[in-house]
Amino acid sequence: MKLFTIFLITVLLLQAFAEASSFSDAANSTTKTEEGNYAVVALSKKAHHLPKINCDYACSRRCRKASRKKVCKRACKSCCERCHCVPPGTYGNKKACPCYAKLKTHGNKPKCP
Repeated sequence: MKLFTIFLITVLLLQAFAEASSFSDAANSTTKTEEGNYAVVALSKKAHHLPKINCDYACSRRCRKASRKKVCKRACKSCCERCHCVPPGTYGNKKACPCYAKLKTHGNKPKCP
């Protein structure tokens, strides 16, 4: 019983030390990830503003083959302002911008063209 108690205390102390160590490493380190053509830098878990893109140009490019260009551009600009990205091409490619792909209308249909 005494051996089990010592083992349990040791495991708990090691776990607490590992969490404290990972917390201090996350607070002091800089994480850099690539998203498309933009580099996003995050310090710990604080929210940072994404780089501004020209939503008018990106949505004009995205909606140039749409049958209802004004409707397409209006929806695209709304999504672009929220996500700060627009997928390449005129259709599909939504994996390049997951935020853009996740937005839904009130009818649970995809919001972004």
